[in-house]
Amino acid sequence: MEAPTAPDVPVAAPSIFRYVLGFLLIGLAWGFTTPFIRAAARTHKPPAHSILDTAAVKNSWLKGKLYGAFFGVVDLLRNPRYAVPLAINLTGSVWFFLLIGQAELSLTVPITNSMAFLFTVLGEWWVERKVISRDTWIGMTLSLCGIALCVHSKSG
Repeated sequence: MEAPTAPDVPVAAPSIFRYVLGFLLIGLAWGFTTPFIRAAARTHKPPAHSILDTAAVKNSWLKGKLYGAFFGVVDLLRNPRYAVPLAINLTGSVWFFLLIGQAELSLTVPITNSMAFLFTVLGEWWVERKVISRDTWIGMTLSLCGIALCVHSKSG
């Protein structure tokens, strides 16, 4: 005897507003946080670790590299200037994987990566006071035009 199956209930697709908001949030999480992560990593001054000065670690190339990498990662993650933007950045990856389960893959990947590029440029301007060159403005404009063309061709 077969188990009864539930009738197929159509699931409403999320609104275009939710997709746009998702694309923007992912781009913001990936792109805008990157300059903050880089600035924190550049200015980070790790504390000394006594274990790195022991004979057992100094006499072993492998132990020296492993312990050095371990403490390097731990020290960065304990630095809120690095850890907070990194956590936001990684959250963007979670949002991305949730979004690609609903949105069309051929749109989601280029749009979120383009948004990340745009927000990275803005983040560099914000964090480093980097001047946005004319060529970068042109590239940003062309990226937005490309996104518009992709969305228009899929909706039309």
